[in-house]
This record gives sequence, C-alpha cells and structure tokens, in this order.
Amino acid sequence: MGFRIWSIWDPLQLEADFAPRIEEVSEELLLTGFADRARLRETITRTALRAGVDAVLHCGHGSSVLPVVEEAWRLGLSPNPPEVYERLQVRERAPAYAPRLSVETLTVDGYHHVVGVTAQRTAGPPHFLVTGYLHPAPLTDDERKVIETVVVAWLEGSGYRFGPAHTQVALMPDGPRIVSCRPQLGADRIPLLVEIACGFDFEAAVFTGLLGDAPVVPSPSRYAEIGFFLLPEGQLETYTGTEDIAVTPWVRGARFPYTPGDWIPPLNDPRARRGYVVVEGDTPELTRERLSKARQDLMVDIRPTR
Repeated sequence: MGFRIWSIWDPLQLEADFAPRIEEVSEELLLTGFADRARLRETITRTALRAGVDAVLHCGHGSSVLPVVEEAWRLGLSPNPPEVYERLQVRERAPAYAPRLSVETLTVDGYHHVVGVTAQRTAGPPHFLVTGYLHPAPLTDDERKVIETVVVAWLEGSGYRFGPAHTQVALMPDGPRIVSCRPQLGADRIPLLVEIACGFDFEAAVFTGLLGDAPVVPSPSRYAEIGFFLLPEGQLETYTGTEDIAVTPWVRGARFPYTPGDWIPPLNDPRARRGYVVVEGDTPELTRERLSKARQDLMVDIRPTR
C-alpha cells in the first residue's frame, strides 16, 4: 500500500515465531522494554525524527499506551489527544454468566464506522472461560442496532478522532452494558474472522483511514469462528495432527506455537489462546461442529508439571 513502517516491540511480548513476520514488513524492528517509559519515549522520538514518520499508532493495550500517545501528541503525530484514551477506559463489572459481545469499529476523522459485532464463546459455568469467538454474532437487526448505538455513543463522548476500537459489551436484562473499550484492533484474530465473513480487510482499512478514506464494509456472507486448543497445563512431549488440520478445506487459519519440551499454560491464562484454529461455515452450528472436529484432530501428549 506504499506505507513504510517502523515497529517497536517489547522483547518480552514478542513471540519467536511471530518476530520474522514483523521484521519482514518493517523498515526496522526496534526492541525496547515498555516498562522503561523514558526509554520508550526516547525511542519513539528518535525514530520519528530520524525516519520522518508521519503518524505514531499504538496497536495494543496496557500501561504503555499512555506514554506512547503522549509522546506522539507532543510530536504532532497523533490525531487523538492523550486524554481521549483515559475517557475511553471502562471498568464496569458484569456477571460472568452474562453473554459477551464485542463491537469492532474504525473511526476516521471523528466518524465512528461499525465494522461488525462478534460473539464470545465460553466453556459455560462455573468459570465461563473464553474458548473462542464467532463473527458475525447471531443477533436480530434490532438487537444489533441497539448494541451498536450504545457503543457509538460512548466513542462520541470520548472525543476519539481516529483508529480502531474493540468494545466489549455484556448483555444484561436491562440492556447492553459496556464493560471495556480498547482503542485497538480486536485481539485473538478477530480481524481475520471479519475478513472471512464479509471480505473486509480490517487491518488494511486502518492504513487507508490514515489517508482519510472511510471504510466500506460488505454484509457478511458466511460465519467465521476461532476456537482455542483447550489443552491441559503441563510440558508438551509429543503432538500430531497439525498437518491434517492445515489441509482441511474449511480451515482458514491455524497456529500451534509449541514444540516438544514447551510448557503449555493453563486454560485461564491468556497465553493459552496462542494455539487456535479458524473455520468458516454457513451457520453457527456448522462452525461449532467443524471446530470440534479440528480440536479432535490434534493429538497431544502432555506431562503434568505439578
């Protein structure tokens, strides 16, 4: 698309199998510990001035967001003032059993475009651990409209001018309740689900949005679902089945970032979502069935570490 990218990553957050992909699309991959805020700010300023950077974007979340956007604003390289990110934050609580949806949006020149609504899959009671996501969420037009209206109103109130946002909503008896709002693309490969379901490249749209182009999102023509491999905690000894999963026609993506000897995190650890499979189908029931089959195809031998 003609953009040149300089990427800054915390080496503690960059996984080994992902680093080559980042390096491939970047002019430079700069490794800086995000805990050292002064050094992070200095890296941003030095790189921006040396390379003639036109925009600085924070693509994740956490404590590094504010120092990055503050430095970007000081340099005149961010359309969003830092206080916007503080206003976006939500800390509402909702019962674990309340169904969760996420609304993906892309804001361009202060106008908030809804890209889609994604349903969260869970293991059910008692812990309701997240096991995957389904896009689009199976809702009526009226249900979808109410949820989207609540989210857009929240974004408008924040003063957010540009960028993607991932807003989580709990469905309560008295209506939808926003429980979190992060100015980033949805994690856990949600952008891939959007692309499979409706042919819209969400990640590319962020870049065209920098040029002022509003996104045009086609209506979904199918369902796409991601399911995490639900593996027990322990040390991986052997595994088979990844080749079979990869060549299955309705599988649109898969990742198994482990090798024998690696530690498999427990299911309640966010790192357990690193291994997944993505499928497509004409109905939510079909995608659920296909995910179940793909999970069965993966055979692992894991030795408990406790």
